[in-house]
Amino acid sequence: MAKVTVKKEFYGTGRRKTAVARVWLVPGEGQIQVNEKPADTHFGREALNLMVRQPFTVTGLAQKYDVKSHIVGGGISAQAGALRHGIARALLTMNTDLRKPLKINGFLTRDPREKERRKVGRRKARRSPQYSKR
Repeated sequence: MAKVTVKKEFYGTGRRKTAVARVWLVPGEGQIQVNEKPADTHFGREALNLMVRQPFTVTGLAQKYDVKSHIVGGGISAQAGALRHGIARALLTMNTDLRKPLKINGFLTRDPREKERRKVGRRKARRSPQYSKR
């Protein structure tokens, strides 16, 4: 007889601006680690910590899975958005029935907004140099 192995680790990749989060879900107590540090110390702000935990609260799986993630690029806000996106994708690989609540709340949609490139003759993307009459 063939041995059936049950997968205990689920993977998802999340992106936001220039931040990329690789996320692994493992059964546990609900601890979130970002680059081998607790999420509370990595993000600092309570709003970002709540944002990261949103996919668990919507699906009702809070305190059931540990999150191990590696995030590269972007600022802390973009990293939190990428982590939320990655957690939602990992939850989807775990259970496809969770697609509807995750999709309704917009956690599976990748935010397409990026920084606009700088143009020649401008200070930034759209900011003109200061006008001087003489």
